[in-house]
This record gives sequence, structure tokens and C-alpha cells, in this order.
Amino acid sequence: MAKSKTQYFCKNCGAQSAQWLGKCPSCGEWNTFEEEVLIREEAPAKGRSMVVTTQKHPKPIDEVSLLELPRIPTGFSEFDNVLGGGIVAGSIILLGGEPGIGKSTLLLQMALQQGQHKVLYVSGEESESQLKMRAARLSTAPAPNCYVLTETNTQQIFKQIEDLKPDIIIIDSIQTMQSGLLDSAAGSISQLKECAAEFQHLAKTSGTPIFLIGHITKDGTLAGPKILEHIVDTVLQFEGDMHYGYRIVRCIKNRFGSTSEMGIFEMVQNGLNEILNPSEILLSQHEEECSGNAIASILEGNRPMMIETQALVSSAVYGVPQRSATGYDIRRMNMLLAVLEKRCRFKLGAKDVFLNIAGGIRVEDPAINLAIVAAILSSATDIAIDAKTCFAGEMGLSGEVRPVTRIAQRIAEADKLGFTRMFVSKYNLKGIKTSDFNIKIIPISKVEEMFRSLFDK
Repeated sequence: MAKSKTQYFCKNCGAQSAQWLGKCPSCGEWNTFEEEVLIREEAPAKGRSMVVTTQKHPKPIDEVSLLELPRIPTGFSEFDNVLGGGIVAGSIILLGGEPGIGKSTLLLQMALQQGQHKVLYVSGEESESQLKMRAARLSTAPAPNCYVLTETNTQQIFKQIEDLKPDIIIIDSIQTMQSGLLDSAAGSISQLKECAAEFQHLAKTSGTPIFLIGHITKDGTLAGPKILEHIVDTVLQFEGDMHYGYRIVRCIKNRFGSTSEMGIFEMVQNGLNEILNPSEILLSQHEEECSGNAIASILEGNRPMMIETQALVSSAVYGVPQRSATGYDIRRMNMLLAVLEKRCRFKLGAKDVFLNIAGGIRVEDPAINLAIVAAILSSATDIAIDAKTCFAGEMGLSGEVRPVTRIAQRIAEADKLGFTRMFVSKYNLKGIKTSDFNIKIIPISKVEEMFRSLFDK
């Protein structure tokens, strides 16, 4: 007879303790320990005994054979790029995002598009009829290789997997799964660790890739202990502004590819459509030129993109000037304003400054700094910037324009989209033949040079 056992787990890092602690000795957070009732098992885990493993012996790495297993395409070229070229056999992938953002829609749509591979979609949140209703909305084509299972007990799921032998497994969601080896409730820290470990063992021993859909907390991080992200091979973040139709898949961790890739989708009535050329949708069309708008050439992974930055500078009506930024770190914006005030003698300390990145996209590339400065100066002087002018440069604390990476790709993208003029750092042009492009390259080293070129008529 199994004996019950009480343990305390840190909900932030998953650290285990026999008694309650006010401060976690592992991560240093306060009041994060929660009590859970476990079951002490004398027998080995049933969920992990479904695959018989042989005894392993150490061998030199030079004698290990390299198996070039073909990656499984997802049906979305954008999704394949984020994963590094497709789904790797035996990998376990965690997809997180806000409620209603489209996580289940993306993976169900991927499952319906798998014609040659057998997919098992395990749902702990919807019934079979609800899954059928959603599948009918996403696709009208027959999907004979897509199987659905509504079950939350992992041991029962493993039995069905052993009988069906699917090529891809989707778990929706990991927070609803419950292992019979533990007595704690579904979604608790111990259940998350145990269920993730069981699915990891299944993926590595059988070679079947597994997708795990995960919830996120109110502060935007993946729910559960941090060990959940350490167990999986790939961590994907599905994000987007609920007021826009665009969704972004970002790669946070990937053992089989780059972690800087990004895929863009558009949410429509019948599911998600991939955006192959995001620059066209992120550049708004104006009938007349407006001050405060500037186009930046940024990089998301290996992909160059043109994106519009919008700034509004006005006199502060209240005592303290307002600062607001959407899609950009407001602390970095305050830094740029301080540089303009201190180094470049632009008086913006008594001005309200509002910044917006068009399309609901959040940008981390420092190459957008030059476009943000240009948009702020354009709004402050009320002089519009030519719509065929773009910018790529990082702003230093002394007011210098610093070089950015992969400038040739940025210039080529701007040239392809019909831009006629581009401001870059003069230190970026070493080894670059400007005659290879039709666009006019304007090298600058200080912000004052850009200001004189744009606004001194």
C-alpha cells in the first residue's frame, strides 16, 4: 500500500523542502512554497516502463554514429523556420501564450495538414465534439491521419499511444495532465514535473516528437516551475496584441536551431495564415506625409524587416511630462531622450513624448534606435520625413551612431521594397559596395548630421 507524503514546493523554481520556508534557498523568492500531498511509490513509474531500454555503456564520441534524421514539416514555412527547419524526431516542444491567443488553433491546424504522418491530439480542456467543431472551422479537407483523444490521465494516454503509434503527439495542455503516481491535483508543481518527465521519457525512447501547450501567468511567464523549461528541447512563445490580427511565434530556447527566429501569422475567420512578407503589412499606407513617422530596418532572427515607428511630441500640459511607449522598452526610449537632451542640445525635457511601433509588434533590435530618434525629431519640428527614407543604426550614450549587424541584408531589403535613401552608421560601410544597390546610402557618425540632412532645408 502506498503511503502518502507531504512536501513543500517552490512555485517559482520547483525547489523541494520537507517543511515550509518563508524564503526559497534556491531562487531567493519569498512566500513561494506550497504544500502538496504525494504518494510514495516503491515500484518503478508505470508510465516510463512502456518502452524497454537496454543497458548503456560509455563510448568515445568519435565512435558515435551521426544519424541525419529528416525533419517533419509542420505545413507552415514560418513555423518550420522558427523550429530550425521542421520538427526533430524525439524532440519535446513547449508552446506558451496568453489565453485565446491561438495556441490550440495553431497546433490543431498543423495536425489537420499532416497528410503522411499520423498525429494524436490529446485534449484535457475540450470534448471530442468541441474539437470537431473547431476542426471544421479550420479546414474542410478530410484529415484521416488526425486522431483526437480527450483524456487527462497520463497512464491511460500512454496505453493509447502504444496501440496507435502516432508520428506526432500534441498535449493540450500540460497543466491539465495528471499522473496516477501522485496524489496531488492537476496543475500543481509536482504534477507538472512528473508529467513533463514522463512525456520526455516517451519522446526520447520512442523517437516521437511531442508538443506541449502551456499556460502563462499574469506577468507573462510560463506557468509552473522553471524546471519545465529545462526539461523540454524547445520553448516557443506565441504572442500578439489582441486588438490586432497578427500573431508572432518567438523561439526562446531551441536545442536544434537558432533562438532568434520569429514567425508571423494573421488570425482570420478560418484559422491562421502565415505572412511571408511582413514588411508589406507593417508599413502603413499614407495618402499624405505626416510628421513623426520613420521607417526602421530591423532584423528578427535571419530575416530583415521594414517597420514603421510613430512618435508624437507635444508641450506638457501638466506638471510632469508624460512618457509612453507601445512595442518598445520605455526605459530605452528615456535613454534616447536623455542623449538628445544632453549631447545633442535638443530641448525635450518639458515635452510629452509618445511612441508606437506600428502593427502591434514588439521590437528589441537596437538598430531601431536611429528611426525612433528621427521620428521624435520629426514630430518635435513638425517636418515630415520622406516615405522612401529608412534608417538602421544604434544610438550611443555620447550621441554617436554605432554600427549594427548584417547591414548588407538590411540594405538589400530596403532596396527591394523601393526605398530611395537609407541612413546608416559610417562604420558599417567597410567592405560594402554601395554601387551594388540602387538605394542611396547616407553614412553618418552623429545624430546632428542626420538632423541637418533631414530638416535643414
